Amino acid sequence: MPTAADPDGPRNVLPQSVVGRVLTLLTAFRPGDAELTLAELHRRTGIAKPTAHRLLAELDGWDVIERTPTGIRLGMRLFELGQLVPRQRGLLEAAAPFLTDLFEATHETVHLAVPDGVEVVYVQKLDGRRGPRVPSRVGGRMPMHCTGVGKALLAFGPSERLAAVLDAGLTRIAPRTIITPGRLNAELVAIRESGVALEREESGAGVTCVAAPVLDVDGAAVAAISITGWVNRLDPDRLAPAVRTAALGVSRVLRGRRD
Repeated sequence: MPTAADPDGPRNVLPQSVVGRVLTLLTAFRPGDAELTLAELHRRTGIAKPTAHRLLAELDGWDVIERTPTGIRLGMRLFELGQLVPRQRGLLEAAAPFLTDLFEATHETVHLAVPDGVEVVYVQKLDGRRGPRVPSRVGGRMPMHCTGVGKALLAFGPSERLAAVLDAGLTRIAPRTIITPGRLNAELVAIRESGVALEREESGAGVTCVAAPVLDVDGAAVAAISITGWVNRLDPDRLAPAVRTAALGVSRVLRGRRD
């Protein structure tokens, strides 16, 4: 299964298909990369410069990438295609009023995230006015075990999801990241009992959050909502009922659309 290119070096094994090589080039872009040069794409992917140049020329014709005087950047066609993904579009439409209400009530950073492998992907973010500059971004990823949304997805997700996270290893992201399976399992039990997940400086120093799962008709988590702020100011226990109510509201809307 192809994965994102390693930003510190080329892949060990290059895809043989044209589609595989195109995706390798596109996934070489990382958060903060406004653009990359052909040389940098070659370094990150291992794809020969003549091959990369030929593929990029065709992608440019489809507006998938754009050439600039100094490099190459992702094009608007990718953004347009992303907006057509039916699962995320329906989720965003259902969640929008609830996320707005949480943001207006707290003025803290509000996230909506979905699971993808052993990570969470943020599909919406409303930036708080008083809280820390959280490094998350729409389309960005974080390991599932160190975030409130991730732990909510693990606690209410299928057993295979947790097994995959444990098999991948609980990497330490911050000083308080949970890195032992026993402790993570104990916390997931508590999350199932309370209906909310707390994170205290597990993904970054000074940051705390409270999250709750968005559930499908079978009671499995398909997404999660969180509020994030400074650990010395935001009270997760006080905000937990509001976050859980919002997540339950989104769950009801999604279930209604399936009926």
